[in-house]
Amino acid sequence: MFTRIGLFLATNIAILLLVSLIFNVLGLDLRAAQYGTDLGGLLLMCAVFGFAGSFISLALSKWMAKRATGMMVITQPRNEIEQWLLNTVQKQADKAGIKMPEVGIYEGPEINAFATGMTRNSSLVAVSSGLLRGMTRDEAEAVLAHEVSHIGNGDMVTLTLIQGVVNTFVMFFARIVGNIIDKAVLGNREGHGLGYYAVVFVLEIVFGLFASIIVMYFSRWREFRADAGGASLAGKQKMVAALERLAANQSQSTLPTQIAAFGITGNLAQGLKKLFMSHPPLADRIAALKNSSSI
Repeated sequence: MFTRIGLFLATNIAILLLVSLIFNVLGLDLRAAQYGTDLGGLLLMCAVFGFAGSFISLALSKWMAKRATGMMVITQPRNEIEQWLLNTVQKQADKAGIKMPEVGIYEGPEINAFATGMTRNSSLVAVSSGLLRGMTRDEAEAVLAHEVSHIGNGDMVTLTLIQGVVNTFVMFFARIVGNIIDKAVLGNREGHGLGYYAVVFVLEIVFGLFASIIVMYFSRWREFRADAGGASLAGKQKMVAALERLAANQSQSTLPTQIAAFGITGNLAQGLKKLFMSHPPLADRIAALKNSSSI
């Protein structure tokens, strides 16, 4: 449903380009491999940098989420609703077999929530103020269960591994193609000219955008799995009711662009933009949950 690449992907691309610049400035392209004779060395070097960018993105995700939304993390409940949030997440975390996540509330008129964190036992669940105003307790409980399921499923770590593989091959093939263009088109037979570095930089952006289709496909798939997990933790009827409420009140997300892909709801897309949606349409999720016989 999102037409924008969210925090994880945006941060990852930025870091990928940064480490690639360092890669080139330090001359690691030349040290990693002599193209055509040591592709294994080049692939290994790309994997080191590709996975580094992905895991740095993951390590920063919780801090950036807090900063981007200006959320208030609940440390000492000030009222009954904050106490209910902590108690509900604690109960669900125990059932999912994970440590208690941090719980936060951020200002936003839309009904939304997200989860992020480095590991299953060092995570964050946040809800919008609009969710607290616009949902019943049963519906809110199901949304929290959906987010706890994301954590319990290890979705962020899995996404990091997928992104690391994607980064590796983006960097690898950008250099292979860049080397071919540098020699065959630009005429640099020895070493690499400035044209090579410019071509590699552009190719990494282009290949990265196409590769993000793979990442977004997994992101959509994990939403179906988290819906099923939420139904298991909170009850199928509550999860269906929560998704129906989200569909009835769907509006423009006010989450910052960097964090948008983490939300439980977002915006619709048409045509080729659907390939870059981080979430499947709510109607599809509701149908899948209603037709599920395993919950």
